[in-house]
Amino acid sequence: MSDQPDKPTKAGSTNNGSSDPQQKPKIGDSRPAPSITRAKEQEENAEHKRKRRKGNRGRGRTGSQNSPVEALTDEGPLELDEATLRRRKGRERRGKPIGRYLMCVSVSNGSTQVAVLEGRSLIEHYLSRPADDISEIHGNIYLGKVQNVLPGMEAAFVDIGTPKNAVLYRGDIQFDSEDGGKKTQPRIEQVLKGGQNIVCQVSKNPIAHKGARLTQEVSLPGRFVVLIPNSDTYGISKRLPEAERKRLRKILDRVKPAEHGIIVRTAAQDITDEEIERDVSRLITQWEEISSLAKKSSSPSLLYREPELAFRFIREEFNKDFRGVLIDDQEMYEKVRGYVESLNPALADRIQFYDPSEEKLPLFERHHVYEQLRKALDRKVWLPSGGSLIIEHTEALTVIDVNTGKNVGNTNLEETVFQNNLEAAEEVAHQLRLRDVGGIIVIDFVDMERRENRDAVANALRESLSRDKTRNQVFDISELGLVEMTRKRIGEGLLESFSEACADCEGTGHTLDGELVTGPQNS
Repeated sequence: MSDQPDKPTKAGSTNNGSSDPQQKPKIGDSRPAPSITRAKEQEENAEHKRKRRKGNRGRGRTGSQNSPVEALTDEGPLELDEATLRRRKGRERRGKPIGRYLMCVSVSNGSTQVAVLEGRSLIEHYLSRPADDISEIHGNIYLGKVQNVLPGMEAAFVDIGTPKNAVLYRGDIQFDSEDGGKKTQPRIEQVLKGGQNIVCQVSKNPIAHKGARLTQEVSLPGRFVVLIPNSDTYGISKRLPEAERKRLRKILDRVKPAEHGIIVRTAAQDITDEEIERDVSRLITQWEEISSLAKKSSSPSLLYREPELAFRFIREEFNKDFRGVLIDDQEMYEKVRGYVESLNPALADRIQFYDPSEEKLPLFERHHVYEQLRKALDRKVWLPSGGSLIIEHTEALTVIDVNTGKNVGNTNLEETVFQNNLEAAEEVAHQLRLRDVGGIIVIDFVDMERRENRDAVANALRESLSRDKTRNQVFDISELGLVEMTRKRIGEGLLESFSEACADCEGTGHTLDGELVTGPQNS
């Protein structure tokens, strides 16, 4: 769904006396679209982006003064025996930790940037503005008010206190067994009504003109388990060995609450019974606090707030494969260090403070992050043997064109093209991950005559994408040499985070010759 109703605001309800005809209402509008010129719309969008960087993160316009439940707690570290600590400490060489990855956290001007390097290569980058209440709400739980239900779209628009109403699709609604009085799931209008208050969680950040996407299947992530309230979900990560899965299953049979579901994460490997029990108990307490807050709050209200970017990443990803975490902000360093000490004390010494006043270069310059970011924002990417990629973003999808460029090969055309496409497949996977490209992606590989070569390139692309934790799906190369794939979109990509559309060309990259378009103007 591309068109969503704007929330009623003073700016949206003013009438400047213009004689321009009103825009035709679109499907999903809760009221007629306001009359507005393109220039004014651009100005308001630019002002909207500026305000994003100044507001209060995750608060929005709420109807309650009650403070939301915070994901982070002040729990102290568990006492672990020396053998357990040594086992979890990870590899070291000459007293220095060894790991595949390095995490760099830079804090400046109210924003936080997280860069993940594999060796010296930048593979992931995240930007968070802690004061941002619009685009940084993924995982937050709200008490929302249903604004309108659209049976034809099988969706409802919900006011959660953000400038744009969020959307809740029928497939993301929790149905009671008595809803509709039938064995089959009832229609959305039978379950939701305008003005109804519902507890919901943001499953996808708002992107561009689209509001946030919601779900009623709430999940509370911990370090080792994920709690699914009011569910019978029961699962253990398939990445764990079978023996470990059996051990964890015995623990869950003892600690799992009857009224809630539990999913055990990969991070739970070799974790003690006490640590898992503590994680489950903490999440249950959080849910009880959220439920209690929902009963005494008025909608729209923020009930639960996810932690800042650095903490979310450490909770989800940080393990002994990381040789270190460098942070250039003292306050952030102390908070993250304390969090890791309570979470995984064996790895706490890998959290290090990078003092900008004593180092010759800023953190991101020291590890060549800025240089690699600039290259990642280019539309052209060079391949090792001289070929290139051209990456173009459109409203509907992202298109990647593969060229041989300076790669002339040594044997024959088919082999040259095949090797060029193999290089391109690996680089495409890297660029999609680094740029955080989501949605539909079409890759135009250089044409190959042999079917086995086309299959080998498609398999190479799948293999390279297997290291990407974001869910994706790749289809075989078509007869035209095209690969269609999808990658889950959660929030803004790298380009959207670092830029805004040009006011002169409206983002097209082209300016029109006014005289040729409108004809000569008589003076």
